Amino acid sequence: MSINLLETKAYDYPLPAEMIAQYPAQRRELSRLMHLNCTSKEVLHRSFTEIKDILCEGDLLVLNNSRVIPARLFGKKANDTKIEVFLLNPAEEPNHWHCLLYPAKRIKEEQWLYFSDNLKGWISPAREDGTWKIRMESDDDFWQVLDAVGHVPLPPYINRPDESDDKSRYQTVYAKHNGSVAAPTAGLHFTKELLEEIKAKDIEIEELTLHVGLGTFRPVKTDNIKDHIMHSELVEITPKTAEHINAAKQEGRRIVAVGSTSVRSLEAFYTDAGLRSGLAQTDIFIYPGYNFKVVDAMITNFHLPQSTLLMMISAFGGYEYIKEAYSVAINKGYRFFSYGDAMFIEK
Repeated sequence: MSINLLETKAYDYPLPAEMIAQYPAQRRELSRLMHLNCTSKEVLHRSFTEIKDILCEGDLLVLNNSRVIPARLFGKKANDTKIEVFLLNPAEEPNHWHCLLYPAKRIKEEQWLYFSDNLKGWISPAREDGTWKIRMESDDDFWQVLDAVGHVPLPPYINRPDESDDKSRYQTVYAKHNGSVAAPTAGLHFTKELLEEIKAKDIEIEELTLHVGLGTFRPVKTDNIKDHIMHSELVEITPKTAEHINAAKQEGRRIVAVGSTSVRSLEAFYTDAGLRSGLAQTDIFIYPGYNFKVVDAMITNFHLPQSTLLMMISAFGGYEYIKEAYSVAINKGYRFFSYGDAMFIEK
């Protein structure tokens, strides 16, 4: 029976709940790494620390340096009714944020919400898309207060409250720019020492910024993937990064993207004249049939069934090959999703 790769159900697969990683590996670099070669169709099993041996001299590694913010805030109304606020992204006005509320039915009108002695927010009426807007006020530096008061926005399939270690482990070691509400998880496996070892092999490292939104966790709910409305995320690629990537492409060197966010950013900013620089929103949706323009290899984690991320790596690696690799991963006990193990996929 032929499979229609435009049908969402083609990207479903059974996953035992116990294979969803609830905690990260004891050491970042000791996660497992499945090594896929799309030409030979091999499936090799390694430790992530071996990535330095898999990468070749001359490769250019692209990292997403967005920093996860402690986006979950537990507050209360003036009458002590509890309200949870999930910050999504900054609004146009200074100190304003788009957010979600839970339970939203407890908010009937504009009012103050209180999160600590030094942080409160004025909540505005709900918008048509179901989000709200909140004006945050603090006497001290907002980011310092948020770091002290806010909670790590662990994804919904991690069935536990956030813990103190999550503040460092649900963050890449190279995170710089505040803005993500979910980690660019492929990068969680790198340590500073491992990155230095990679540089020592004459492998160039460049960075871009894509702030990961909540939409990354939303499954495709349409029967046909072409009917899915892709979420939009903010990307910035500097002139230096674009120049170095364009030079590497012209010299025939591999571009290795760390994470689906880096892949989407690079492919979205490609033009006939090469990779452009700039700051812009992207809603690029990559699924089988897409012709990759920039990326030659990628590092990625194992993704949710029927997710846009699984569709993207199926486009890169080939649907049947990726499907078989996932089956092997389940049989061999790989750990799945954000805190799970990784794949290296090369053409």
